[in-house]
Amino acid sequence: MARQLRLNLGRDAPASLDEFVRGPSNADAVAAIEAWPAWLGGCLALVGPQGSGKSHLARAWAELAGARRIEAAAADADAASGAPVLVEDADRSPCAEGLFHLINIAAREGGGLLLTARTRPRAWPTDLPDLRSRLNALPVTEIQAPDDAVLEGVLRRFFRNRLIRPPEQVYPYLLARMNRSIPDAEEIVRALDEAGDAGFRPVTRVLARQILDRRSRQVP
Repeated sequence: MARQLRLNLGRDAPASLDEFVRGPSNADAVAAIEAWPAWLGGCLALVGPQGSGKSHLARAWAELAGARRIEAAAADADAASGAPVLVEDADRSPCAEGLFHLINIAAREGGGLLLTARTRPRAWPTDLPDLRSRLNALPVTEIQAPDDAVLEGVLRRFFRNRLIRPPEQVYPYLLARMNRSIPDAEEIVRALDEAGDAGFRPVTRVLARQILDRRSRQVP
């Protein structure tokens, strides 16, 4: 019997705090984000490793706050226009003068500034002394690599989005063997979905083992 095709007819929903999967690894970061607009100086730096969920959390704040998203290399106080601002990857080639002015105006009424990065602001390179002092004083919250509670939650969400209900034993099997990364969890679910459709097979632990073995052979 042919496997029924699953058609994705909807659009990606905006990131939201309600849908953000919470666990010990991100509890402090979520609490800090939810404390807005009571951030010291209107600013907060959200720091964490790649794949930890900081972009989702930052964009959930941007959706809640009605913030504008500005590229780090194009940071400009004029782009803020009195609205909250999100600058992702702020530690990677930022516009020093623009970032300095964004920090200065963040505390104004209707303002706010969230910066995401992989490293703490004290480690960001800059030749601008005034920016150096601002970066050293920025409030910082850290999000850690996802723990099992977060990874299981995002796996369940990714499976649910694809209308897949794997046996419960699939979850501990994946958690014990996958990388500690939310994008990796999404990629595993995508690969399981595509392999199941291609072979008219249900998503089981056997299929999960085959997918993980295949992925391990692809790693250089």
